[in-house]
Amino acid sequence: MARRLRPALQNEESSGDGLTPASRTAALLLLTTAGISLGVAAAGQVLLRTHHRPLNPTVSGTELWRVYRWSPDPGRRRQAALLMTSNGHELRSQGWGNHSLAAVSLLLEAEAAEARGANDRADELWRELLHRFPQEPASARARQRFPERHQELLALQPGHPAALATAAAMDPAESTSHRGGLHLARWGWRWTGAEERIRQACEMETPSPLERQRLAWALGMLGRANSAKLCLRGGIASAETGLAVGRALLQGDANQRRDGEDLLLKLIRQHPDHSASTEAVRLLMAPQTPDPALLEAIPRALAERTAAVAAARARMNGGEGTLSVLKRWPKDRDSWQLQWDEARDALLNENWGQARDLLEALPEESVPPPLEARRRFWLGFSEAELGNTDEAHRHWETLLLRHPPGYYRWRAANRLQGEQFLDLRSVEPASLEQSWAPLHSGFSDVDELWRLGLNDLAWDAWLQRRPRQRSLQPEEQLVEGRLRLGVDDPWNGLDQLWRLNVRWISPSCPQRRELHRSQNPLAYREIIEEAAQSAGIRPELLLAIAKQESRFSANIRSSAGAVGLMQLLPSTAASLSEQPLNEADLMKASVNIPLGAAYLLELLEFWEGDPFRSIASYNAGPTTVANWPQPSRDDAIELWVERIPYPETRFYLKKVLDNLLSYADRSPWQCRRDETRMRETVAENNSSEEQASQQHH
Repeated sequence: MARRLRPALQNEESSGDGLTPASRTAALLLLTTAGISLGVAAAGQVLLRTHHRPLNPTVSGTELWRVYRWSPDPGRRRQAALLMTSNGHELRSQGWGNHSLAAVSLLLEAEAAEARGANDRADELWRELLHRFPQEPASARARQRFPERHQELLALQPGHPAALATAAAMDPAESTSHRGGLHLARWGWRWTGAEERIRQACEMETPSPLERQRLAWALGMLGRANSAKLCLRGGIASAETGLAVGRALLQGDANQRRDGEDLLLKLIRQHPDHSASTEAVRLLMAPQTPDPALLEAIPRALAERTAAVAAARARMNGGEGTLSVLKRWPKDRDSWQLQWDEARDALLNENWGQARDLLEALPEESVPPPLEARRRFWLGFSEAELGNTDEAHRHWETLLLRHPPGYYRWRAANRLQGEQFLDLRSVEPASLEQSWAPLHSGFSDVDELWRLGLNDLAWDAWLQRRPRQRSLQPEEQLVEGRLRLGVDDPWNGLDQLWRLNVRWISPSCPQRRELHRSQNPLAYREIIEEAAQSAGIRPELLLAIAKQESRFSANIRSSAGAVGLMQLLPSTAASLSEQPLNEADLMKASVNIPLGAAYLLELLEFWEGDPFRSIASYNAGPTTVANWPQPSRDDAIELWVERIPYPETRFYLKKVLDNLLSYADRSPWQCRRDETRMRETVAENNSSEEQASQQHH
């Protein structure tokens, strides 16, 4: 065929470009076909990426509506429907069938029916939920609606908020009413109203001695030591109960403290091999200057295997033996504290070589990252004072590379680059944006509910799924802390995350990044930004103060009488507002935050913008701070901070600056590829969620 065609082609006219008309037509057709193919492929890739991009609370309402109406994937339509429901839209049927989200859809529909007064329809939906999904966390809400199901609810889903609310609402007049208080003591002693119900249970005659142990334990955990002792009615406390009550007594007056010490010593003698005894020893040895009598009262076998006792002996001996303690217990928090206490004393006495030796005694992999940042900064400082400039710079550069924004990272940067004034009165427009990240709880339903913005339901599911027979692992504590923040429980959530932050020895880089991000939520953002703009101060300062003062809990009151988010004394608030304000007024964010901003402005003006003395004054008062030796140009400001005579203010100042700098630099913290401790623990099927979330950061 080729030979037959060739003559015909040769007879065709050629153009100036050397191509015949037929050749040009064929080439054009080929190019057109290729272009269409590439266009279709590109469009397909876009659609594919769009189709597979996980939906989460950062997705716009317009996109959700588009997915809900046009997505060929019924699963994505369901997700869009639920996300729209969480944003206030009425849930529309999507043919849920037996899908994992069907129970949630029934719950939301039932609640919506109740809200509009369609009680018969709501009742029908609750019963359908129980019939079809009796094991799902959502079924607890259905059981709560039917009194005949309450005992079933308490037995099958004891930690669910519906069960806790049911226990708190049980009739106190019933002969078995102590069951409600007992349930709360076992499963939710922090629950609103739990303390009163537990007290009521203690006052009754029906609880058994074993049940009284649990009730007393819960009261001890709530800090109500005297009530706990009364609840026991003279009975001997178990190891766990004795520890809880003893810890609470140590927080009281001198007499209560002595009672607490006696109780903890009794616990140690009776249960020397119990884990509670180890913690009791920590509590007794906690003071900077331990009581020698308490030290001698610890059984020898327990004392020899406990870092707290060895640390106390080192303190009593003027630091002698410290290096031995650090070598034997490098990963014990009593060793970490001993190292810092002794190193700090050496720094304040300008014993730079001794400070360096102490700080080098623990390797970086043996301490949590925040403590490592502190260690690394002061190692650099000591080397600089010893004249070893290259070594100093190496430590500070390592700190900058490996740690997120914070107090010690900031000080290292200033040491390397020269002091940069931190202007807290800047009125530059704030760029505070709340980020979202996947939960990675280990439970698909909890993760999906979180991703769909149904945080309350995610929390419910977590409480039912979380392990009950053991203590939470660090990864689980991170999840629970984040969930508490998601359900508006910042007091417990931030406390949980902070404790984890200073005890988690070797988190992976992604875990460190998420822990750091989660500890700095943008609570009350609009009110804070408005108050900051009005006062002419940085909003990050207000966030930093509110977080440290109240953990963003508006309805708290300190023992000194300070109230609300910014913990203002009523007298200070009245002076700032020029009118009397009661406690209820000060618990309103719209009142408390602007007054706190006004007070901070006064302090900044008094100290001419000095961030150190201004922040310290918010805690200790400007008169107190003015009576301290003032920093000079020749002094290292870091040493001035460490010389603050009030330990509370010293800690407060560094923590507020830590918060401030973290809020000021919210850029994504990138993990280093060469980090030796990086261990990716994120499941492969969650990687797409992680990528999607970073796009929205």
